[in-house]
Amino acid sequence: MFRLRLPQAVYVLSACVCLILAYGEDDIEINFADTYYNEIIDGDTPEPTPSPAPCNSQELTKWDKLFSMLENSQMRENMLLQYADDIIKVEMGSLRGELLRFIAQYGGSCGSAVETAGRRMAVQLESRLRETLERFVLRDQSSAAAAVNSVENSNLELMLHQLLLAAQTQAARLGKLESSCFSSPGAGTGKTGSQLPEGGGAGNREQEVTTQEVDLDGVLAALQHTTVELEEVLRSSRQRYLPAGCEMALLFPMQSRRIYTSVIPDVPLSLSSFTVCMWVKPSIVSNKTVLFSYGNRRNPYEIQLLLAQTSVLLTIGGEAHLVGARGVVKPGGTTEWIHLCGAWSSEQGLASLWAGGKKVATTPGVAEGHILPDGGSLQLGQERNGCCESGMSGFEAGFNPKLAFAGKMTGVNMWDRVLSEEELSQLALPEGQGCQQRGNIVAWGVTEMVPHGGAQFIN
Repeated sequence: MFRLRLPQAVYVLSACVCLILAYGEDDIEINFADTYYNEIIDGDTPEPTPSPAPCNSQELTKWDKLFSMLENSQMRENMLLQYADDIIKVEMGSLRGELLRFIAQYGGSCGSAVETAGRRMAVQLESRLRETLERFVLRDQSSAAAAVNSVENSNLELMLHQLLLAAQTQAARLGKLESSCFSSPGAGTGKTGSQLPEGGGAGNREQEVTTQEVDLDGVLAALQHTTVELEEVLRSSRQRYLPAGCEMALLFPMQSRRIYTSVIPDVPLSLSSFTVCMWVKPSIVSNKTVLFSYGNRRNPYEIQLLLAQTSVLLTIGGEAHLVGARGVVKPGGTTEWIHLCGAWSSEQGLASLWAGGKKVATTPGVAEGHILPDGGSLQLGQERNGCCESGMSGFEAGFNPKLAFAGKMTGVNMWDRVLSEEELSQLALPEGQGCQQRGNIVAWGVTEMVPHGGAQFIN
């Protein structure tokens, strides 16, 4: 039975294998291509999806803009300070290189040129640096608060200390070099007397000394040029700070009817003479900019110290009685501190104006015999109007923004007498102690001053 079915099974198996081979060659296609489910079929172009609307930025207020301006100003100040520090470091490196080259070149030879030019170079450099350093020390001793906001000054002072020590070291080395060179004969040329050639020794020595003098003059000129550049950097750096002896200042950020400072004196202002002084740095000056104003309801213009373009004005009892001086302020404002004073005496009505410690105008017959009444209000940066009493609601609403002061102000003092010319000159010294000499009517740092609006005290 098994023998009969075996040939049939072999036949069926061979037929199946033939069918499979035939079907695989003709009908089976193997597609190894990747299948994509995001292909764009022709004719079915999708519609573009609109992008969401961008975020609507909130409109900045004038205070936001003001704070942004102040932040940008602080960044610029930091950049300028870093630039000044870099300049000083470069100049110190150049000075050190010049001194090292000088020692290397002339260490083995001495002469009269070393004694004259070397000492002159060391003495001039040391005295100039010592003078600058003493100014910084006096300024730091004048106020304890100045050390808080003078980190940049400390850096400059440290650099000057190092430069001064370097100058002293070089002076000491020059002294040792001279003493060692002149202690033995013939040291000026590095030869003994027996080694000098006969007849030509004096001529060679003369030529060598002349060459040394020429080279030393060049080094001295380079050092003087470096000193001038350092002084210029220090001068520009000092302009960024308050005048000497002043610990704080009033900032009036912009012209506004709401920005001013009221002053509350401790004594009455019934005066027949006075002197008003202050340091100002105006950022903008219009046709009439009020610095100092005193008045009452009957007469709001008893005292006014004003700026008008490039002029400074002082009025007593009204604009009909005034004294003025032109060319005191730069057009449009200034980046430097200006010291201004106004003085008046009822006797003969003598009124005078001072700028930078110098008398710029004087006029007799200004409100002669007038007595300033008591009971008024005193403002900085605005003039009193006649609509309201001081302290009442809406008092600042009557102020004119075009008359407002914008900038910085410090050292505001008032005396009940006319100061002497020597006193006024001392108050205006940038390296002096003007803010420490306080008035007996209004004393800066003692008398109560209340900022309003955006006015504020700054260090």
